[in-house]
Amino acid sequence: MYSMTICENLLIILLVSTSQRLQSPMYFFLGHLALSDIILVTNIAPKMLDDIIRGGSTIPYVGCLAQFYLYEGAVCAECFLLTAMSYDRYLAICRPLHYISVMSVKLRYSLIISSWLLSFMLGLITLLLVCGLDFCGSNVINHFFCDVAPLLELSCSDTTGMGIEIIVLSFPIILLPFLLIIISYVCIFITIFGISSTSGRQKTFSTCSSHLVVVSTYYGSMLIIYMVPYRGHSVPVNKFISLVYIVLTPLLNPVIYSLRNKEIQTSVIDYLMVCSKKNRLGVVGRIKQWLG
Repeated sequence: MYSMTICENLLIILLVSTSQRLQSPMYFFLGHLALSDIILVTNIAPKMLDDIIRGGSTIPYVGCLAQFYLYEGAVCAECFLLTAMSYDRYLAICRPLHYISVMSVKLRYSLIISSWLLSFMLGLITLLLVCGLDFCGSNVINHFFCDVAPLLELSCSDTTGMGIEIIVLSFPIILLPFLLIIISYVCIFITIFGISSTSGRQKTFSTCSSHLVVVSTYYGSMLIIYMVPYRGHSVPVNKFISLVYIVLTPLLNPVIYSLRNKEIQTSVIDYLMVCSKKNRLGVVGRIKQWLG
């Protein structure tokens, strides 16, 4: 699954970077979403696989903090990128005549740069809060990666205040983007239901259905993990839900976005044909050189 996730998302990035068919803002954001998925799963999955093989393993304190910081940055980036993509869909469906002028190259890069910078800045705040904790008891993390809740469980400091701070930080990272996405889709659905023809409604809805599925899966998991107090659900449930958005979502994202997307499917076919043609020319060239 990890290998498939890396290959799928690298393929998305490659296609978005090279295909002339995939130069619209939606695919620009999709390429960065694929990058955040690669960072997220690569940061956690290899170490998790090592834990599974060995039946548990060790990680240095600095390594644990580094994994936690990269995880926070990638998760925040995905939240903000999904919000930017929902805004893109809102403009494309609700304001089609102004779409090109509003979603300019400048706005695209502004949304992307601000998403990445804000993600790692907020992740740094959480990291500094964790660094302020004292660890003097057990050093066994009851999880498959260094998340904030298991670290709070290990700390011998009073973590009541920090638990509240983590929930407060979750509002700009998770809840606010989620509310913006909901508002965008309420406007989108109102516009779709206003279309008179059934075929027109189906065609319009198909342009945002894949994004809606990804948002529902990702935010559903995140809201349960971070907006519900950690003691509100068991450790096995916490681990299972974490697996959904860390391993399963990055694996399924490229599939969901390309399953009903003819432009991506056509770009994949074109890319395979170009590669096949280059291979044939290379083989012919080597044969001529051998015969010559």
